[in-house]
Amino acid sequence: MQNQIDIDSIKINFDSSGLWVLNIAIAIIMFGVALAITVDDFQRLFKNPKIVFIGVLSQFILLPAATFLAIILIEPHPSFALGMMMIAACPGGNVSNFFSKMAGGNAALSVSLTAFATLICIFMTPFNLQFWGSMYEPTNIILKTVELNWIDILKLVSLILGIPLIAGMLIKHYHSEMAIKIEKVLKPISMTVFIILIFVAFSQNLDIFISYIHHVVFLVIFHNIFAFILGFYTAKSFGLNKRDCKTISMETGIQNGGLGLLLIFGFFDGLGGMALLAAFWGIWDVFSGMALATLWGRKRNKLQIENGC
Repeated sequence: MQNQIDIDSIKINFDSSGLWVLNIAIAIIMFGVALAITVDDFQRLFKNPKIVFIGVLSQFILLPAATFLAIILIEPHPSFALGMMMIAACPGGNVSNFFSKMAGGNAALSVSLTAFATLICIFMTPFNLQFWGSMYEPTNIILKTVELNWIDILKLVSLILGIPLIAGMLIKHYHSEMAIKIEKVLKPISMTVFIILIFVAFSQNLDIFISYIHHVVFLVIFHNIFAFILGFYTAKSFGLNKRDCKTISMETGIQNGGLGLLLIFGFFDGLGGMALLAAFWGIWDVFSGMALATLWGRKRNKLQIENGC
């Protein structure tokens, strides 16, 4: 019980100015991704509705449901459980596009699914958090305590993901050459700012991480690996080829931890257990995604060499 009280009372140092920078960084990253997205990307998806269905099923239905079942079995501390639900409710992280390409997956499909997931997450993220969170009594108590308003979450997600997505696509559509030039400059800068922001926040809370990180290491690693496996075998069970299976796996396993942190600080007052889990997820899934993409990429290159390609 003492550990539970200590965990619930953790206050990660992240002031309002830091939140604004995180807001802007996520919006700019989304805008940069959108500069590479065209209406044709969506048309390609809807010409193959099976892939759209599998992507949505894996990321927005199976992952939250499986997370809920895992929580019932593991019975983690309530704020950790709600943190897991938050991560599962978020859309895929933008680095999934890079990792899919690196792994020999379908890069065009990855970008298209990221765009589509961003659009529907405006509704699905608050819905999944509210629905699954209220189904489990310990997390339902937290939701009632903070008086979560899913309309406010919808507004925030629309502002930092929806608007940049639409703005980027409009520029790509009407000013294609300008979009290419902006993307080349914007993408590395925005990702660098985002990474620096995470490490600054990490350094400011080093004592908290050292003292409490062992509580979430297993949960995050288990949750992340399970998400990769769920995505891959969901796609495989529907008969998709290996390239597309890798892509669905990346889209399911790489979740937008930055958005999760933003929602936690914006609506849960930086609740210690939730923030700790989401912060570690944001660091870990970049590492795990890089490792998995490297492994898959090497196997693909080896097969190409053996086949004389």
